[in-house]
Amino acid sequence: MWQEIAKYGRKLVEHGLVESNFGNISLRAGDRMLITRTGAALDEITENNVVEVDVWGTSSLDIIASSEAVAHREIYRQTSALAIIHAHAPYAVVESLLAGSEGRISPVDSEGQYFLGEIPVVGGGIGSRELAGNLANALSKYRGAIVYSHGTFAIGKTLGDAYIVTTQLEHSCKVKYLYECAKAEKGNK
Repeated sequence: MWQEIAKYGRKLVEHGLVESNFGNISLRAGDRMLITRTGAALDEITENNVVEVDVWGTSSLDIIASSEAVAHREIYRQTSALAIIHAHAPYAVVESLLAGSEGRISPVDSEGQYFLGEIPVVGGGIGSRELAGNLANALSKYRGAIVYSHGTFAIGKTLGDAYIVTTQLEHSCKVKYLYECAKAEKGNK
């Protein structure tokens, strides 16, 4: 399973959705989850960069798991997700700053409108229980959400599903940002 995590870690970095050492990926396997280690370079994942921890309780390995393990754990507890990708997608971060910590982003592109609908923006400190609860609540209704000033969280039945949602979130935020810039520029002429 770590090979699947490594595959999507490389894709995230190659497509500019994360910088190498930021973001995290997990897969659920029953009552356990495999999650990237804290500080792991997502484009260089090996078996040693992934840890297995319990979904329902804490573990001594939590200390080396991603700082967002608490969020992944809560999302798995409250949704039917089997895979989660957290990326630091730049346009999504910018749009979250414009929307506010409890806002919504309405895509202007047809694909975003069709596949995502609204995109919730949630607040909470990195690695906090507050953020974990806010994300789990949002992802019980949506396939993706953006953490204010921090990045996207996307869920799926597979990492492929979560990756597609991640790319859709970033694409819709990029189109919205470019559209708003062009609209403002046109209005200034």
